[in-house]
Amino acid sequence: MDVSMTTWALTIVGLCALIAVDFFIGGRKPHEVSLKEAGIWTTVWIVLAALFGLGIFLFGGGQASGEFFAGFITEKSLSVDNLFVFVLIMAKFAVPSIYQQRVLMVGVLIALVLRGIFIAAGAAIISTFSWVFFIFGAFLIWTAWKLIQEARSDEEDEEFEENRLLKTVERRFPSTDKYHGTKLTIVENGKRLMTPMLIVMLAIGTTDVLFALDSIPAIFGLTQDPYIVFTANAFALMGLRQLYFLIGGLLKKLVHLSYGLSVILGFIGVKLVLHALHETGVHVPEISIPVSLGVICAVLIVTTITSLMASKKQAPAEDAAAGDETRTTRKGQDADAEHRADVDS
Repeated sequence: MDVSMTTWALTIVGLCALIAVDFFIGGRKPHEVSLKEAGIWTTVWIVLAALFGLGIFLFGGGQASGEFFAGFITEKSLSVDNLFVFVLIMAKFAVPSIYQQRVLMVGVLIALVLRGIFIAAGAAIISTFSWVFFIFGAFLIWTAWKLIQEARSDEEDEEFEENRLLKTVERRFPSTDKYHGTKLTIVENGKRLMTPMLIVMLAIGTTDVLFALDSIPAIFGLTQDPYIVFTANAFALMGLRQLYFLIGGLLKKLVHLSYGLSVILGFIGVKLVLHALHETGVHVPEISIPVSLGVICAVLIVTTITSLMASKKQAPAEDAAAGDETRTTRKGQDADAEHRADVDS
């Protein structure tokens, strides 16, 4: 798409306006987000993304529209993986439930700004060096293999490890141990201190950079248009806060999500390598956007269905194990009671 600077400016202003509306209507007053509220806002953001994609179809054609929807669905599916880490971050910093939406809102905005920088850098590199597609493709295939290895491993990361930037900030700037509403800093004994609220916001925003390392090359594998890459990322990220509250309880049931994401990343990696070969003059078949969109949607549907089926089969076994543990605990308590009774007599 040939996008003018005016269109870029209007798009950014429009996105900022949507974020402001989201904040003043749903996020201004700290409160616990209900499933109904999360469901409504999740639907709103998806509908807005669909309308934007329709607008691209009307003004940019079917190719550009297909690239946007493929990129949006890919980024949305990859962002679900972020939610697992967000849950760990919330637990690590013991964020009160009424403040979690504010943390996510600011954290996602930080992530969007950082991704914008990544996208600008990636677009500049791609326009100058076409061989970078080989690197992107190889990196995505390696990431896909790594995801499969992690999915097959029995070990689960139960704690969030702070990145170097966050550790540096905590080391150089003194902070408090308690939350003070939504305040980011307070003055105590004449000294300016950070609150945990600021730290956890930085944790959410900067941790997303790690996910951007695979998601940005992935979407560049579907389209090289910076405008589509940025807007697809923006719409995928801006609905992430509501999605956190909507499917937070279902995350543990998506047991095959890593396998699905690995297939998607591996597929896009192969697509990138084929595109790179084509750019160097080698006659190889290229994967079209409709095929890419179909594969991505099919993988996500199959992954969701198999995950729910596996979780449903696993639930009775977990209930039985929990029952055995409860009975063992009760037996131990009864034995202790009998022992104390014998001692008293």
